[in-house]
Amino acid sequence: MAMKLDNGDDLQSEINVVPLVDIILVVLIIFMVTAPMIMKPSINVNLPKAASGEATVPSKLNITIAPDGKLNLDGKNVEDTEVQARAIEEFKKNPDVQAIISADKDVPHGRVVSVLDIVKGAGVKKFAISIDKK
Repeated sequence: MAMKLDNGDDLQSEINVVPLVDIILVVLIIFMVTAPMIMKPSINVNLPKAASGEATVPSKLNITIAPDGKLNLDGKNVEDTEVQARAIEEFKKNPDVQAIISADKDVPHGRVVSVLDIVKGAGVKKFAISIDKK
């Protein structure tokens, strides 16, 4: 590497990139640490498989039934009464609202029917059941 001798009268016209690289590395580390916190947590549900299924439109009323039978509404654990209140609220805003129900394949049929009953009792006429394509 060549070394320049400088008498101090000349202007330094070179850009020192070391501080820039240091800042970029710090920002990269910050993103790597905070990325898992930013990601939306999801509920692990094994959906049943079916060959005949259609794509569903996004809905404001997404209900997930976990393998243990507990309900999740938009990623939060809720009780049956909270699902009913939210369904009534969404039905009042939009009478054509569609409820999307995602139930684990190990959930008893009776639990799915009870959730459908709650949704239909709140006035929601349209619902879809999520599946995985075969």
